[in-house]
Amino acid sequence: MAAPVENVDIDDLKRGLADGSILLVDVREPDEYAAGHIPGATLNPLRSFDPARLPAAAPGKRVVLSCRSGKRSLAALDLAQREGRGDVTAHFPGGFLEWAQSGETVER
Repeated sequence: MAAPVENVDIDDLKRGLADGSILLVDVREPDEYAAGHIPGATLNPLRSFDPARLPAAAPGKRVVLSCRSGKRSLAALDLAQREGRGDVTAHFPGGFLEWAQSGETVER
């Protein structure tokens, strides 16, 4: 049975990025990431997604997956859990679209 999925809202994401408790992984393609991404996000594209390349969720830190609008991050979450990454249970369903449309800083 799959672990429950934790949906992280934009306010939780902003707090977690600010205090270092969230390790954000963007699963969009490299060209999308290069065009603009959430500051602090690392890249692990879904097309070549490797759960072993995800950071380890250390005490007080959690890995959160993100994409454009929540679909690919859920797919990557499922892949990670099927590969034994029970520590990876969260994603940002609003994705980059919500982040950008909310007027948050975008890194290029």
